[in-house]
Amino acid sequence: MTVKIEPSWRDALQSEFDQPYFAQLAAFLHAEKAAGRQIFPPGSQIFRAFELCPLDRTRVVILGQDPYHGYGQAMGLCFSVPQGVPAPPSLKNIFKEIESDLGIRMSGSPDLTPWARQGVLLLNAVLTVRAGEAASHGSIGWQTFTDAVIRTVSERRDGVVFLLWGAYARSKAPLIDAKRHLVLEAAHPSPLARGAFFGCRHFSRCNDYLAAEGQPPIDWKL
Repeated sequence: MTVKIEPSWRDALQSEFDQPYFAQLAAFLHAEKAAGRQIFPPGSQIFRAFELCPLDRTRVVILGQDPYHGYGQAMGLCFSVPQGVPAPPSLKNIFKEIESDLGIRMSGSPDLTPWARQGVLLLNAVLTVRAGEAASHGSIGWQTFTDAVIRTVSERRDGVVFLLWGAYARSKAPLIDAKRHLVLEAAHPSPLARGAFFGCRHFSRCNDYLAAEGQPPIDWKL
């Protein structure tokens, strides 16, 4: 089947698109649409993370779980919401940690597109959700696909920083070759973690590693 996705990712993942599970996943989404159910993010943004961050430019991976299910929030980048939409609590805590870690002042802009354009793959494990129903597409096959994405980055790239926040993201660590990449794990930035995320210093540690690998740092300031 033909999937509209950035060419370097399409070439690397074509074997996944050819698998029966992916055809079933696509059929499920078409059936949802035919039944009049609203799906987030919009179809043109489902693969937005890949469009903004080609495989050969991927230097950092941040893994989320599934898209925001509120109207106007999901935009195909984990933790990110469009300009003009209030930053969700987890994103606010990410910004607080950046300010503390790097000694900079964030503008509060909730759109993480500038990170993606620098080589940060903002990947949700599940790429779609039914409006108003959290985790409603959690069992339709997306994890099989995104697990393949993580393995692909691990196998085809060197010196990538993987930021795994929370138990779900940390469960993906076995997919990554820690001898070739830096894997940083921490509590989830959600307020439900009661501040356990704070002090992880992942943003400075990421940039220190990239510098040691001869790569430019990520400009985390928004």
